[in-house]
Amino acid sequence: MRLTRYGFHDTQPRYILVAVYALVLLLCLLGGIALESPLLAAVPVGLLVVWMAIVDYKALFFLMMACIPLSTEVELPGGFGTDLFSEPLMWLLTLSGTIWLCRNYHTVDGRYLRHPITLFLLVHLMWTIITVVFSQNFVVSFKFLLAKGWYVVVFYFLAARFLQEERDLKKMVWWFFVPLVFTAVIVLVRQYGKSFSFDSVNSCLSPFYRNHVMYACIMAVFIPYIWYTTYRYQRWSLPWWALVMGIIILLTGINFAYTRAAYGALVAAVALRFLVHFKAVRAGIVASILFLGLFIAFVTYRDNWLLFAPDFERTVTHTRFESLLEATTRLEDISVMERVYRWVAATQMMKEKPMLGFGPGNFYFTYKDYTVSSFRTYVSDNPERSGMHNYYLMTAVEQGIPGALIFISLCFFAMMQGQRIYHRVNTPWRKHTILAALMCFVLIVLLMLMNDFVETDKIGSLFFISLALLVSMDLNDK
Repeated sequence: MRLTRYGFHDTQPRYILVAVYALVLLLCLLGGIALESPLLAAVPVGLLVVWMAIVDYKALFFLMMACIPLSTEVELPGGFGTDLFSEPLMWLLTLSGTIWLCRNYHTVDGRYLRHPITLFLLVHLMWTIITVVFSQNFVVSFKFLLAKGWYVVVFYFLAARFLQEERDLKKMVWWFFVPLVFTAVIVLVRQYGKSFSFDSVNSCLSPFYRNHVMYACIMAVFIPYIWYTTYRYQRWSLPWWALVMGIIILLTGINFAYTRAAYGALVAAVALRFLVHFKAVRAGIVASILFLGLFIAFVTYRDNWLLFAPDFERTVTHTRFESLLEATTRLEDISVMERVYRWVAATQMMKEKPMLGFGPGNFYFTYKDYTVSSFRTYVSDNPERSGMHNYYLMTAVEQGIPGALIFISLCFFAMMQGQRIYHRVNTPWRKHTILAALMCFVLIVLLMLMNDFVETDKIGSLFFISLALLVSMDLNDK
């Protein structure tokens, strides 16, 4: 008999491993029941995951993708928090990927590391490290850096390695798509029991989503991947119908999430498709910069920003969506005006530390000393410890104006590169992948104007995967 790589005879390994695992499973289940400890009963699952990380960490990557829509936020002792079960799988993948790199560094495609998008991303990370060193609260910033590190390793570098073939792209979409639609169906059923009322949305989202904004946005930014995957199946086939029905369910979920940002993002996705087709992405970027520059000039001229101060008594939470839309146009919606309250504080903070900022992750711990009382609202105490609700401003506050400019340059450069890659590539499935990745990426970039969730597993994962796919499709088609 011949020995295999694990030291067993050909006829032995499968039966021995299965028998040992079955014995461990039985003992843990019995022990969990006897001791009333669910964690003990979960040990076999942990062993199986560790085994996957050792033997086939590509399969572990797809398992992690399935966990992202289902993950829930958990507070840990010592001020730590995590997303179960997606983030522990990220840690395992980071470890497995690092070990693989150390053993196979000579097989790494150097072109990926030299690609301009990768270089921009590495510059962004280097500046983040510098600001961590000079942070006001080093511990908080270091935890931020660690999380950023495994996001980049898993969703940018490992994703580029795993998602190079059409079958892998399809697999990624399906592993994410099925749990996402499952959560949407659960939420819609709960909303049906509450007559789809606007004021009951957040109560229907537990344990999958923090709030209705996260719920609506993850569906909106993933729809481009589902849409262009339908092109890879024969029309009217069973997979095609499943994807189309999934899109309908997700659009229904977005509609009843009552999230203005998600509505706008879907409209922007259609506009982006035309910009890419007519090679007008650069013109769109220039127009956006000019508009933003004129707006900043207006609000800073003779302290015009004071005109946006809300009426404290009239700026309240609304229980009907129609009232919310009306209040938004009159600057009396509490969610919008609370954002303005924090943005005004951000401008004061940027004046004090324009170069290195206050340190990554430190906005919440420092911003209240810089607020302006005339912009205060009923929720300004911020008991939920939420952030800036504008990722670019938050980056400027925490990493200085240079850090914000580096990140914005990365986003703009990736958009222009995406357009270039799309018009150069000839393989149909690659063109569809590029369009899906570019649309998803741009939607996240737009949504970050009113939110700051790049460091969350549900949105940050798709942000870096989209970047990775742009680079991967560019290099593999050459």
